[in-house]
Amino acid sequence: MEVVVTGRHCELSDRFRSHVAEKLTRLEKHDHRIMRVQVEVECERNPRQHDRAVRLELTAFSKGPVIRAEAAAEDKMAALDLALDKMAAQMRRAADRRRVHRGRHAPLSVGQALADSPLEGMATEEDESVTERRVGPIAVTGDGPLVVREKTHAASPMTLDQALYEMELVGHDFYLFVDKENDRPAVVYRRRGYDYGVISLDLGAQD
Repeated sequence: MEVVVTGRHCELSDRFRSHVAEKLTRLEKHDHRIMRVQVEVECERNPRQHDRAVRLELTAFSKGPVIRAEAAAEDKMAALDLALDKMAAQMRRAADRRRVHRGRHAPLSVGQALADSPLEGMATEEDESVTERRVGPIAVTGDGPLVVREKTHAASPMTLDQALYEMELVGHDFYLFVDKENDRPAVVYRRRGYDYGVISLDLGAQD
């Protein structure tokens, strides 16, 4: 397994690089297909953020999906341990989900998910008294959320089962994907235990 360590706004010693490579070998017992792990260490220059002075991100590349985990702590060693624990937990959850996904733990259908979705019942009428403002390329109504981070990912159509697997690997409670069966954008989200919901968009629907 190849380990690549890079630093931003900080110097990384050879001793730390060796420590990282040694620590990461424990991931191979969770996924023997890992070929390379990229480690990015970023140091925070703001003294007020001393408890999050170091942010560390792990990205594992294998014959399967890419796995990511990140953590922040007071020093590099603590951040490494936290990120490593997160990635190991994500790999264990993905393995558990593969074992129990079939049978009674199958995901909910789109109809069932929409019927019990937290989006159901949201107001559809616009309040004309609310003003609109721009936050970068996004129009925000009233005191809407401030977008502080924007990401674009390359995507290939996949099955629902693969989307669930990818969600477990990245450690999120939702996963955006393009459904291979109907080419619709969809989101799968965690409900409780091994229950999941799915919401899809019909781009051809008429008003």
